[in-house]
Amino acid sequence: MRLDRPLVRLAAALALACSLPAAADAAAVQVGAAITVAEPTPIATILAAPDQHAGKVVRVEGEVSGVCTKAGCWMDLADPAGNRLRVKVEDGVLVFPADAAGRPAVAQGTVTVEELSRDKYVAWQRHVAAEGGPAFDESKLGDGPYRLVQLAGSGASIGGE
Repeated sequence: MRLDRPLVRLAAALALACSLPAAADAAAVQVGAAITVAEPTPIATILAAPDQHAGKVVRVEGEVSGVCTKAGCWMDLADPAGNRLRVKVEDGVLVFPADAAGRPAVAQGTVTVEELSRDKYVAWQRHVAAEGGPAFDESKLGDGPYRLVQLAGSGASIGGE
């Protein structure tokens, strides 16, 4: 049986075209600088002892559980146990893609720890909720201390798996 070459080429082109969207979805999105720290620091470890990690450059891994919907200036990474760490970048300098939620990600940056008054913490939580973060219910806020533990992000790789 002799194959018609134009039909074979057409079938090959169609197969390639159909596979392109899947390949594009699988590609990682790089935001900012490349990840250079080889070993990840578990999110739970940072949250359990933030003062021991403050000022250190770390690599964290998890699933994107939230992204700033206004400017893409932050994303939350969650580990399998549900521990969350915010990766914050300078507004307008780096932008996390709005469709990153639910995708695996690796981020690198410096751990920051900030003590806040109750009023400032409440204002921050409201701001985060307004930007697409989790809903905030002030009545569930405890007595403190009010600490903001974040990663000042220098780069991230989102998706690609």
